[in-house]
Amino acid sequence: MEYGLDAAFPIYAGGLGILAGDHMKSVGDLRVPLTGIGLLWDEGYTRQVLSAGGTLEDQYPKTVRDAVRRVDVRVEVTIKGRAVPLRAWKVERYLSSDLYLLEPEREADRWITQRLYGGGTEDRLAQELVLGVGGVRLCDALGVAPEVYHFNEGHAVFAGLELLRSGRYGGKTLAQRIAKLKKHIVFTTHTPVPAGNEVHGLGAMRAVDADCGFTDKELEQIGGDPFSMTVAGLRLARIANGVAELHGDTARKMWKGTKGAAPILSITNGVHVPTWQDARIRAALVPDKPKKQQDSELWAAHQTMKHELLAEIERRNGVKLSADKLLIGFARRAATYKRADLIISDDKALKKLFDRGVQIVYSGKAHPRDTGGKALIGKIVAASKKYKKHVVFLENYDMHLGALLTRGTDIWLNNPRRPLEASGTSGMKAAMNGVPNLSILDGWWPEGCRHGVTGWKIGDPDPRDDAFDDADAARIDKRDRELLYKTLDKDVLPAFGKRDRWVAIMRASIAMSQWQFSSDRMIEDYVAKVYVGGGTVGR
Repeated sequence: MEYGLDAAFPIYAGGLGILAGDHMKSVGDLRVPLTGIGLLWDEGYTRQVLSAGGTLEDQYPKTVRDAVRRVDVRVEVTIKGRAVPLRAWKVERYLSSDLYLLEPEREADRWITQRLYGGGTEDRLAQELVLGVGGVRLCDALGVAPEVYHFNEGHAVFAGLELLRSGRYGGKTLAQRIAKLKKHIVFTTHTPVPAGNEVHGLGAMRAVDADCGFTDKELEQIGGDPFSMTVAGLRLARIANGVAELHGDTARKMWKGTKGAAPILSITNGVHVPTWQDARIRAALVPDKPKKQQDSELWAAHQTMKHELLAEIERRNGVKLSADKLLIGFARRAATYKRADLIISDDKALKKLFDRGVQIVYSGKAHPRDTGGKALIGKIVAASKKYKKHVVFLENYDMHLGALLTRGTDIWLNNPRRPLEASGTSGMKAAMNGVPNLSILDGWWPEGCRHGVTGWKIGDPDPRDDAFDDADAARIDKRDRELLYKTLDKDVLPAFGKRDRWVAIMRASIAMSQWQFSSDRMIEDYVAKVYVGGGTVGR
């Protein structure tokens, strides 16, 4: 549904889109024969800014189309009983692989692709029909004949219904057609939050023609009733994957017992190194330089990037932070389970940190209809007013700001409520720029953390807490907050006070991340374990 390629082309909402963009960038770099299909959003995702009164405002400027070229091909889908002609655009900038974006040809149908994740159920179903059914038909029109279709999250599942409807791979009964189709479908599930797995009532699907001609009984056989896009993806695929080792375990527990589901393995996400690692970091660590020179240049490069971030903070917010004091970065989607307010929720403990020079810079967007996420940002903004010399919130988080923050902060904070962080990739970007992570052992961090060497963990996980309800949330939050303060006090701040020790951690962070958590490694894993091979579950 979204591809994050550049801040100037805002057809992405957050981490999932950035991941898809990095996926396509590495596909091009490695010359993997993979074609990407998405949607061209007329207004993209929200530009989220603070009003004069301090509340969040969502703005929707038109998407500038100078990065795409119209392709001489047309397909159509049926939505609400009407034929909807579609046109396709090919992305001409930012990557060397083939990425095509669909949108309705007629202005009257453009409501479908007006806004990414905008509208209600009807809009979402229409969008997913264009992406899935339209995507399969676009491949046919382009002469692209995929051996494997990769459904990256449940939004693409209607492509499977289209392939089933066409009987492309044979089979007389629905069960036989599914069995034959399975050889050609792979599926990635991204969200371990049950509410984040999309479901649709069969009546709503039929009203929009998202039933794709199947009976209620057949739809129930594919995705259940109500129709779960994730269950359908798992049932139609020969193999599926989670996006970190821990997330693979979580996904297997979540979907255990789903009849006909594909086995779920783990392929940990990665980020595109040329996009996210500053060239000055690579230049500092050229292998033929003496280690002492590398250390000196690495520290100098980091200080330069920190000054660049501080200058941007002062330009945007009029706040002058200190280059000599520890600067904590926290920037990601404003979802409540990510607990952006964890560190600022104890005034007494926070004051002790501020007395030792700690500074915090935040950024993030909430979904326009996520009142909880917006309330979370409200707490951060209130803290920035209360602690003007120590807390900053930068509005309208985007790829440009993400790069500045993951390069210019001193440490990257991540404290989700485990195990709700599927992977998280902002910390990977920070790590490969020499910004160590301070994180709950969730998502990718259990794979990258060597406490005190590559960064720091915030306590050890308690299996009793790995649940999907908030019944004990207050206790868990209190414990994790105390562990966070303790780790900062006993581990992080003493290390920051010793230049050689800190630079050693920076080096270890970079060495740990720049291949293991790169999208090139990720693509090699997809090719070997999913696209071509049959990977081993539990790895």
